[in-house]
Amino acid sequence: MIRSADIREWRNHDVVDLKRRKIGMLEAIYVDTATDRPAMATVRTGLLSHQRLVFVPVDEAVLGPGYVQVPYAKGQVRKAPAIGTDDVLPAEQEEAIFRHYDMTYQPGATGERRLARR
Repeated sequence: MIRSADIREWRNHDVVDLKRRKIGMLEAIYVDTATDRPAMATVRTGLLSHQRLVFVPVDEAVLGPGYVQVPYAKGQVRKAPAIGTDDVLPAEQEEAIFRHYDMTYQPGATGERRLARR
């Protein structure tokens, strides 16, 4: 698991799947607003002329020398909900990210967002 103290250290490192296939580069971490623990990462993917940021859970991520390994296949991550490289995650898209990874989505008690970028 990525600890909050490690977040800045691992930005711009490769994100790889279980077979060590490169998915993209770690761009940012989103924390769970209820616990303030790292929950999702955005991974920069695509061609130089058309890049996007896809979301992947980091609760079971493994840190290695120069990479972050996630327990999801490259294809699954690349098909995950995405935003543009200069965009902000709209609140109404949060649930789709959790659903893509078969995770339960539970907004805050008063409907507040579940993810916040760090």
